[in-house]
Amino acid sequence: MNLDPQMKAILDQLAGAGAKSFNSMTPAEAREGIRLLVQVFAGTPDEVAKVEDRRISGPTGEIPVRIYTPAGAAPKGALVYFHGGGWVIGDIATHDDLCRSLAKGGGCVVVSVDYRLAPEHKFPAAPDDCYAATKWVAANAAALGVDAQRIAVGGDSAGGNLAAVVAQMARDKGGPAIAFQLLYYPATDWSKESASQREFTQDGYILSRGDMVWFYDHYMVSDKDRTNPYFSPACAKSLAGLPPALVLTASIDPLRDEGEAYAEALKRAGVAVKAERYDGVCHGFLMMAGKLDAAKRAIAQSCAELRRVVGS
Repeated sequence: MNLDPQMKAILDQLAGAGAKSFNSMTPAEAREGIRLLVQVFAGTPDEVAKVEDRRISGPTGEIPVRIYTPAGAAPKGALVYFHGGGWVIGDIATHDDLCRSLAKGGGCVVVSVDYRLAPEHKFPAAPDDCYAATKWVAANAAALGVDAQRIAVGGDSAGGNLAAVVAQMARDKGGPAIAFQLLYYPATDWSKESASQREFTQDGYILSRGDMVWFYDHYMVSDKDRTNPYFSPACAKSLAGLPPALVLTASIDPLRDEGEAYAEALKRAGVAVKAERYDGVCHGFLMMAGKLDAAKRAIAQSCAELRRVVGS
C-alpha cells in the first residue's frame, strides 16, 4: 500500500514499541493504550480563551462535557463534538488537542461530550447521551454566547457515527436545528461488509477489520442493532432533510468505503456535501497532528469550513 512517509514512520514507531492491536486487549487495556498513543503523537495544544469542565443532565445521570471558547470575536455558533474510540475507548481528555484546534481555527465554541462507553453501557446509551448533550447546547445557547440556529455536530470514527446519528435524531424528533455535520472517517454501516473492510484485515495499520468486530461486539446488544439507523446511519429509510456535511476519509482504513458511500448517499438525498479522501494515511490520522502533515491539513480544512458555516 502507498503509505505517506510520515505515516510509515509512525507505524514503524508503534511496531518498535510493541504496540498491540485493539482486538488483543481488554477494554481497560485499550483505554490506556489510546491515552498513551495520543500523548506520543499529538502536537502542541492550541491556546483558547477559556476551557470549562461541566456536568450536564443526561438520560440516566450526569454527562461530563468540556467547553472550549476561542479568543477574539464573539463566536457565532457551536460545534458539539463526539470523540472516537469505537464506543469503547477515548474520552474528552484524549481529544482535548483536537477540540482546542477546532475551537481556535473554526472560531466557534466547542462542546466535547464524554458520553457513556461500552461494554458497560451498550447501544443506545452513547447516542442517547450525545443527543441529550446537543439539546442542552441548543437550550443553553444564550448562556454559551452562541446562536442556537448555528449549531454543528462532529466526531471521528465512532464519534462520526454519533454525529451522523444525532443529525438524524434531531431531524426525526423535531430538533434542535443542526446547521452542519463534520464527519471524520465515520462508521456508518455494520449491516454489510464493504470492500475496504475486506481489504484491511491485517493488524498494524491502526484499525483492522478484526478491531472493528471487537468494538462492535462490545457496543451492540444483538444483531438486530445492525440495521437500526441510530446504530448504522446508512440504514435510514431517507437521508433527506439532513444538514450539510464535510466528510473526510483515510485511504488506509476499513471504514473508508462506508464513509464515502454515506457522503454519496447524502448527496443523492439532496444534502450539500464536501468529501475528501486523504491518501497514504490510516484511520485515526487526525489525532497525529504532532507528527503528520496530513492531519494538520485536514484540521485546517475543517476549521475553514466551520468558520464559514458556524464560526465568527
